[in-house]
Amino acid sequence: MTNWDIEFYKAESGNIPVKKFVDSLPEAAQAKFIFILDLLEKYGLEVREPYVKTLKGRTKLKEIRIKASGNIYRILYFPAKGRAFIMLHGFIKKGDKTPVNEIETAERRLKDYINRCI
Repeated sequence: MTNWDIEFYKAESGNIPVKKFVDSLPEAAQAKFIFILDLLEKYGLEVREPYVKTLKGRTKLKEIRIKASGNIYRILYFPAKGRAFIMLHGFIKKGDKTPVNEIETAERRLKDYINRCI
């Protein structure tokens, strides 16, 4: 079985926002993120809840779901052609619904990624 690649969105400025977000997380949350990335690399689109979920109404966007240190963390990503996942945006979730502005940030980065990289 061929592994999937994990890539991090890189802005034109060179900033890698998801890496910066993950580096700021408590160790327990970082460990869970790495565990889920390992699952994605090995099993690709077969990984399901409770680890990942497709956002409702957003067929391209998926979310990594992490609960740690009393917080809920989300990393939004999308599966790209060529067996790769592109990590787009990370945030701390404070309510039941994913805030629209967080989804819009991921969608802007997705559009930028497609325009510059594909």
